[in-house]
Amino acid sequence: MQVLVVEDERRLAEAIAQILKEKKYLVDVVYNGKDGLDYALSGIYDVVILDVMLPFKSGFDVVSEMRSKKVTTPVLILSARDTIDDKITGLNKGADDYMTKPFAPEELLARVKALTRRQGEVVMDKLAFADINLTFSDYSLGSGEKCVHLGFKEFEIMKILMSNAKRIVLKDDLICKVWGMDSDAEDNNVEAYISFLRKKLAFIGSKVTIATVRKVGYILESGNV
Repeated sequence: MQVLVVEDERRLAEAIAQILKEKKYLVDVVYNGKDGLDYALSGIYDVVILDVMLPFKSGFDVVSEMRSKKVTTPVLILSARDTIDDKITGLNKGADDYMTKPFAPEELLARVKALTRRQGEVVMDKLAFADINLTFSDYSLGSGEKCVHLGFKEFEIMKILMSNAKRIVLKDDLICKVWGMDSDAEDNNVEAYISFLRKKLAFIGSKVTIATVRKVGYILESGNV
């Protein structure tokens, strides 16, 4: 399961991420509302944990814009703002749950788990595009009877590409989401992993290709599938 944490207090954000990682969740962390919205709109997350008082864009605005753009990812607001009015505002803006700080790690984990089961929904375990399937549980990429295991970064890149099928994914977005905003990764790091993925697509006999949009990024194309 993949969780996005949007929290401007860095030590707290990292603490929340660590709590989740200990339960084997994949976690991305961003520190302001603008980046939080950009990441959330990708649609790749199973849950978003969102502070309210954020730089550039408030948590209330983030969840409101998510819902206006038809992104249905469950949102847990985690905020020091604890009045009834704040909670009502958050829920009315589209949040699925509202939890106040300070919090107990066990309660946070329970609420995150509950959100993935809301209204009987099943957490997505697979993505499909044209003749390929990406399975989250074992990081496998398959086409027909053949499949291949992906490394962690290969998996994350393919997941982003398939979640945005037929749309251009910027190189900068891949670096931020796969390597992290504070990493030293550069374009050639992305290019190397795209090359690995192209070879694996060829190995499983898929007609799907990863096309390069020069100086911009990449896009999945379905060939003659």
